[in-house]
Amino acid sequence: MRIVFLGSGAFGLPSLQHLAQHHTLLTVVSQPDKPAGRGSQLTPTPIAAWAAQSLAHVPLIQPATVNEPAVRDSLRALDADAWVVIAFGQKLGRALLEGKFAVNLHASLLPRWRGAAPIHAAILAGDAITGNSVITLADKMDAGLVLGQSQRNIAPDATTGQLHDLLAADGPALLDRVLAQHASSSLSPQVQDESLITLASKLGRADAYVDFAQRSDQCRCRVNGLSPWPGVSVQFRSESLKLLRAAPGPIVEVDAPPGTVLDAQHGHIACAGRTTLQLIEVQPAGKRAMPWRDFANGHRVRAPAHPDADRLIGGGASSC
Repeated sequence: MRIVFLGSGAFGLPSLQHLAQHHTLLTVVSQPDKPAGRGSQLTPTPIAAWAAQSLAHVPLIQPATVNEPAVRDSLRALDADAWVVIAFGQKLGRALLEGKFAVNLHASLLPRWRGAAPIHAAILAGDAITGNSVITLADKMDAGLVLGQSQRNIAPDATTGQLHDLLAADGPALLDRVLAQHASSSLSPQVQDESLITLASKLGRADAYVDFAQRSDQCRCRVNGLSPWPGVSVQFRSESLKLLRAAPGPIVEVDAPPGTVLDAQHGHIACAGRTTLQLIEVQPAGKRAMPWRDFANGHRVRAPAHPDADRLIGGGASSC
């Protein structure tokens, strides 16, 4: 099929690579380069960077406003069978899309988790299953007709970063299925059930906390759901420690203060209701990420039997 691809974020990269190999790309549209890093150097989006390096024969455009009349008219003039939109970052207007078969790949089982951070939201909420949806584009965000879905289980220790990559890798097969059904006129669009809508709000650095006074499952979903960004940081011996990945720990007999390190080697941390969180991976300030066991050995972490037992100090009231 002849495809116009619009995308910016890394989530769409496996799909773009697949489309480039198995279909005909007419053009790739991405966001303009933006300042990034300490030097604020202009940096292309992951989609633009890969397209510029690997698709020399395919035009790459990076308009500030894709709905600008000249851009709109040039895109509409292309003889495309389908437009594929993935994490593009600009709203596509009616005048641009009118009469075009345009689909969006979204990282949730819509209508659950409409919005900016669906992968984060699924883990934060403790969902056991998530997936991808291919939908038509609509005026309201993520409200289009559902053309196809794929499912994936969420492991108890899965982070947002890991789940992002898994769902991104699932995208090409789902897109191919929808495009094939479109070509054979066998699509069965489904209207989303408005009563089942949940919203995945945008996250920020103000969300980067965990409260060990909550039960361990709540703490776990917060650590994993906010990893790698915006991250969860706690205080360890007056220094910042970033928690990167966690798993469920055992129920314990001792009723220790929240955040107490109950088992230094296994990373069991006391939470509410005598539940424990097992830390798998952490990152001290200014250092590389490392397994909890390496951190515990290097810092000689002290469990409750020691008179100066260590505690992790979190903050805020967890909402997960």
